[in-house]
Amino acid sequence: MQFLSNLIGGVSLGSVYALIALGYTMVYGIARMLNFAHGDVIMVGAYIVFFTFCSGGMHPLLAILIAMAACTLLGVTIERVAYRPLREAPSLAVLITAIGVSYLLQNGALLLWSANPRAFTSVVSVSPISLFGGQLTIPGNTVINVAVCLVIMVGLTLFVNHTTPGHAMQAVSEDRGAAQLMGINVNATISLTFAIGSALAAVAGALLCSSYPMLQPTTGAMPGIKAFTAAVFGGIGSIPGALLGGILLGVIENLSKAYISTQVSDAIVFLVLIVILLIKPTGLLGKRRVVKV
Repeated sequence: MQFLSNLIGGVSLGSVYALIALGYTMVYGIARMLNFAHGDVIMVGAYIVFFTFCSGGMHPLLAILIAMAACTLLGVTIERVAYRPLREAPSLAVLITAIGVSYLLQNGALLLWSANPRAFTSVVSVSPISLFGGQLTIPGNTVINVAVCLVIMVGLTLFVNHTTPGHAMQAVSEDRGAAQLMGINVNATISLTFAIGSALAAVAGALLCSSYPMLQPTTGAMPGIKAFTAAVFGGIGSIPGALLGGILLGVIENLSKAYISTQVSDAIVFLVLIVILLIKPTGLLGKRRVVKV
């Protein structure tokens, strides 16, 4: 039963990683850029939920919707101000800019809200589920994390495959120049991608801090890196790959903490990633791209 409990805890953590990874994989899949400020957008969303729900007493769903709206605006602003002017620049320039935006958000949070950790009240009020006569308990947070992750993944898949904006995203991902020649507004499509990814970041921030109830300006840094790892693990650019990578990453991390050592669990996660990429460089569900020259 202890193994099942640790496995369920890993799936819960992996569901949050998968939600964050969906933001990475959407932006990379369409815009071909790595938004390393994504983890800090999560932190901003969590702070908004904290001030509206934990301190303000607002209904948790309304607080999360407000956080989603604010993070959507923040994500679109970041794309417009920091990334759009560098769209034709070398990838290294975009990477350095993303790191700069990340530190800007972290230090802005330090100035606004101080470095003192804040106790976060869970937005989840679902009762735990008892199985096998009470020998195994599934926390309410786990149920919500997995359910939200699955619903969002299915919704995103349907959106990308069966809507006009989704088809535009696929076209921009395949060939940005050809998509523009066909009348697709590339700027609006990429902005929409950032908007969706940032809205998901707000949801992930609320769920992350509900499961691990401590909030500070660096809250999104390590989960953001791990979620990026999950996106690469599953095949960056693939929505199902982000889900698979997130779940596997969470399970590996949780089992490593339980049966090996909490001090080396992160190292084990990245070691598994290295092994996977050596065997399959595109990730578990990634596809090889043929580049025409």
